[in-house]
Amino acid sequence: MGYTDKALKLYSQKFHCSQAVLATFSNDLGITEEQALKLGGCFGGGMCKGEVCGACTGALMALGLKYGQSEICDLDSRLQTNELTVKFLEKFCEENGSYICKELLGCDLSTCKGKEFAIKHNLFTEFCPQMVASAVRIAEELLNLK
Repeated sequence: MGYTDKALKLYSQKFHCSQAVLATFSNDLGITEEQALKLGGCFGGGMCKGEVCGACTGALMALGLKYGQSEICDLDSRLQTNELTVKFLEKFCEENGSYICKELLGCDLSTCKGKEFAIKHNLFTEFCPQMVASAVRIAEELLNLK
């Protein structure tokens, strides 16, 4: 099973977008799927506030696990992750028009009205999987897993 298919399977099982994306890469990044699912659990729906898309935050966490700074004197890793963050977000925005959840969905998930709109228009089942797939494709490339 490829990365995109794995992420879409996790998402279809009702994990958040952030969880599905991060957990997809967990084995390649030295953490368990369970750890990735827990770590990504607070980032779905733009952190429940319609902010940065959870699929993006899941991918950015994966990039951080591979390339991130873990020692104070390792400025090269800091610069690399900053560059990769910008590359990821630019590519995601190029493909999808934004990386802000409420802009992508056309509704604000932090409100009851926004959640109702998303459910009524099948956004979680028809639109969000496209964002998950996009984030995985871009992350896969930046993680050099292709």
